[in-house]
Amino acid sequence: MNTQHTTQAGRQLRQTPAGSAGLRLDTRLTREAAELLARAGIHLNGRAAWDMQLRKPGVPERAFASGNLGLGEAYMDGDWDASQLDEFFCHLLRARIADDVRPMRLAFHALTARLFNLQTERRAWMVGKEHYDLGNAFYAAMLDPRMTYTCGYWKDASNLAEAQEAKLDLICRKLRLEPGMRVLDIGCGWGSFMRYAVEKYAVQCVGVTISKEQAAYARAMPGGEHLDFRLQDYRDVNEKFDRIVSIGMFEHVGHKNHRTFMEVAHRCLEDDGLFLLHTIGKNKRQSACDPWIDKYIFPNGDLPSIGQLGDAMDDLFVAEDLHNFGADYDKTLMAWHANFEQAWPRFSAQLGERFHRMWSYYLLSCAGAFRARDLQLWQWVLSKQGVLGGYERVS
Repeated sequence: MNTQHTTQAGRQLRQTPAGSAGLRLDTRLTREAAELLARAGIHLNGRAAWDMQLRKPGVPERAFASGNLGLGEAYMDGDWDASQLDEFFCHLLRARIADDVRPMRLAFHALTARLFNLQTERRAWMVGKEHYDLGNAFYAAMLDPRMTYTCGYWKDASNLAEAQEAKLDLICRKLRLEPGMRVLDIGCGWGSFMRYAVEKYAVQCVGVTISKEQAAYARAMPGGEHLDFRLQDYRDVNEKFDRIVSIGMFEHVGHKNHRTFMEVAHRCLEDDGLFLLHTIGKNKRQSACDPWIDKYIFPNGDLPSIGQLGDAMDDLFVAEDLHNFGADYDKTLMAWHANFEQAWPRFSAQLGERFHRMWSYYLLSCAGAFRARDLQLWQWVLSKQGVLGGYERVS
């Protein structure tokens, strides 16, 4: 332990009043928590916007016992706050504090995720029901007008709608879409890419999703005969397409199924076709999914590493291009959070304050993770045989 941080943390604890709740800040675990947080420039009940404000006792105990699961549940219960939760997590993750908190009770969670296939064809539908089926009105209030629930591309954009259209157009140009092409969208969401590609590039699109709400929304929107939305697992697709795209769905595939996913894409892609994979990624292969995110937001989620993706596509695809613009997810998440907060009065009676805190924790903690570069956003362009003469990057 850095003695300078320890001394500063102890001094800060002695100088910080217990507050109106009469909280004790001199317990052993509170002192240990203060010492860890001080390494990230975070202070208990400090004055900075990213400092942790303790409202009730027991927060350090919950965090040390259950890691982010305990920390997140304590936040949902109103036991602690931070004026800028996104900056709290950016500081925390940038300093790699989590590496020093390894609760034993989470070992079973990590082992289960590593050994078992939690994304079987039967279990794959869970995330659709529990996350994406929250309600189309809720997501319409949070997202851009096209209902795009993935990272925007902010290079030349000044607002969320522009960033999402820029991302959709970037994908179309990377895929070199031409009129009349047949395109498969694996994990099509509410259909934003498909509608954009049909509208701007005159292609024909087939999309598959495991969310009943998404499929119902997409089918109800006008679009004509060039759009085909299916409530279907990706493993059941067995047709040929000129182009394939998957935007923000691979995070639900699971490492046990990475190879199967790539085999499906290889089977369905024409020999001269292109496949664009847009996915969040992690920096380390041997790491478990976040237990709080798994329990409350994305059940059975599993972020890939570059090594795992390389293993999955081995001898199936040529990696023509890899583009990382993960920092743009920070801006996207902060824009979603602003929309969520503005719309919250419409949903507060239905969903309740605990959901409000849960959803804020989700959006802002993820924004902090991308800001800290703990998470990445990759777009891969893949071909089956290699593009003759090479593939030229567009931006």
